[in-house]
Order: sequence, then C-alpha cells, then structure tokens
Amino acid sequence: MKDRILKQAAREYSPRARIAALALEAVFFLLILPSALTAGSANLDQWLALPRFVHPLANALVGALCIAGGLLFALWSIYAQFTIGRGTPVPLMATQKLVIQPPYSYCRNPMTLGAIGLYFGIAIVLGSISAALLVLLGSVALLSYIRRVEEKEMELRFGQAYGEYKKRTPFLIPRF
Repeated sequence: MKDRILKQAAREYSPRARIAALALEAVFFLLILPSALTAGSANLDQWLALPRFVHPLANALVGALCIAGGLLFALWSIYAQFTIGRGTPVPLMATQKLVIQPPYSYCRNPMTLGAIGLYFGIAIVLGSISAALLVLLGSVALLSYIRRVEEKEMELRFGQAYGEYKKRTPFLIPRF
C-alpha cells in the first residue's frame, strides 16, 4: 500500500491535465454539491418541520461574505497547489512539492476551511437549519478523513519536512 501511494503521488501531470481535473472538480464542488445541499435541505426542513431563519438582508450579507471569503480562500489554496506544488487537490494528481507558502502557512487545510465557509454561507443564504447541520456533519467527516488518511499520506510522502510544518502550522483555524 505504501509503495502504491508513493508511486501514484510521484507521477507528475501536465498543466493541461491538471486544469481538466480542476474543471471536473469545479463542476462537482461549485454546482452539484451546492444544488444537492439546497434541494436536500429544503426537503429535510419540510420533513422535520424546521423553521427557517430568514432575515433577508442579514442572510444575504452574511451569507455572501461567507461564500466570497470561503471561495477566495479555497481558490487561493488551489492556485498554490497548482503553481508551487505542481499538483491539484485531486488525490490522483497530488502535489509534487510540499506547499508551505500562504495560504498554507496560515493553516494546513486552507482549502477545506474555504469550502466550509462557502457551504455555511449557502446555508445562511438559504436560512436553513438542516443545511447548516448538513454542512457541519460533512465538515466533521471531511476533517476526520484529513486527520486519519491525508495527514498520514503527507507524512509518508514528505517525511520530516511535513512533521516540522505540522508542528508550526495549525490544522484548520488560521494563525496570521
């Protein structure tokens, strides 16, 4: 298993292949997942008879700030992986270099933090309790996966350099 992970991670892909992978990922994370969150939470709210927290101006402003901030942080992270790390967030096209420059110097998982902000922003715009709960559950699952799987892979791939980075950089909550 260890050899397979290292072999797959060592393969470098062309910029064109990485852009194609990012385009597919964008469709999923920016279209399909938000649509599923919107439709699923509407059904859950109705089924569970949950009230909406609707204050149109507040929902729009706070939600838009979360969406914009989350999206920008996630895109900055992807850009850093693409340019500095010569890889993508797609596990099959892993970075070739450990990225420790901003935004990765602020926290080890800025893309995840950005995605959480983005999806919580959508939940706020919707005014949906179930959407917020779905984002919370999805976030816990994703962060658990990162801790248990991705961090082990990073330690395997980058060794002591990752260990030192891990000691000085917080997991999720940024330190500027």
